[in-house]
Amino acid sequence: MRVFVIDDSPSVVATLRRVVEAIKGSEVLSFLHPSVALKRLDDQTPDLILVDYMMPDMNGIEVISHVRKNALTAHVPTIMITSRRETDIRLAAMKAGATEFLNKPIDEMELTLRVRNILDIEEARLALAAKAATLQRDFDAAMQRIERHEEEIIWRLSKAIACRHGETADHLDRVAIVTRMIAEEVGLDAGQCRMIFLASALHDVGKIGLPDTILSKPGTLSPDERRQMQQHADFGAEILSDSSSELIQIARKIAESHHERWDGAGYPKGLSAAAIPIEARIVAIADVFDALCSKRAYKAAWPIADAFREIVNSSGTHFDPACVAAFCRRWTDIKALFEAQNSDDDATQIPTLQLSRGSA
Repeated sequence: MRVFVIDDSPSVVATLRRVVEAIKGSEVLSFLHPSVALKRLDDQTPDLILVDYMMPDMNGIEVISHVRKNALTAHVPTIMITSRRETDIRLAAMKAGATEFLNKPIDEMELTLRVRNILDIEEARLALAAKAATLQRDFDAAMQRIERHEEEIIWRLSKAIACRHGETADHLDRVAIVTRMIAEEVGLDAGQCRMIFLASALHDVGKIGLPDTILSKPGTLSPDERRQMQQHADFGAEILSDSSSELIQIARKIAESHHERWDGAGYPKGLSAAAIPIEARIVAIADVFDALCSKRAYKAAWPIADAFREIVNSSGTHFDPACVAAFCRRWTDIKALFEAQNSDDDATQIPTLQLSRGSA
């Protein structure tokens, strides 16, 4: 245990040093000048400080104040040594953060007991802190393992769902990546961005409840078939309901509301503006953009530039203007992503957007 002794009297320093060093496991660093001692605090953090009250350039109360203001030493116990008995001095020292007082002339037995007691307490505190740090590391490692398993389960499930309704894993990957870009640009924190990134993969989980005749139909859906298709939002909400997992709760919001529109003309509830969960507003843009750029059984793929214009033109009607603005700010990254994955795409025609099908 490292102890700082600060006193302008060499004889007092010698006495303090001798007594404290006799305590098992103690190392003493002594200083005749408080300013020198304070400079050492950044390099060597003590476990206890013994400081005299009356010194030429700085008194003990001022030293203690500096110790408490230093983040590295704010917790360090201090004993102020003084021959003064005035109550106001002791109150000022306590207000500054003094732990104990020791009167001059120094009683070596009292000094030994006070120092030993404080060092024992400090040693126990350090042991608890070390144990807590170990437990925190173990907890963090366990959480990382859980998060990795959680991610794997989400992605494997979502890819199985994609296969069920004829989409590819690339679609889920792109939607998730664009979702994260928009979430970051909107200003959500890293934890929220990760959650939305993962949860977006389950946006169409409700399609598992739709018949193949609708999912695989190459032509335009009839009004009745379109109503059945729209039920996938409710199915998704039901599948993901009543979970204690924050990730699944976010996935539920997205599955239920990613087809709502900013102007209230969407489904299943006809929500509008800020009543639509922010997670769903973000995924809606990523999902529609990828759907426009992807070839489906009922349509050809749109050129990336035309899909971009469609998103921009739908700001304030289909999509949240703030989310569209965030999408635009990340356009360079989004464009690079789609150009890299669609380099072999030779689509040249702009078909009519059919909002009754697929992710659109």
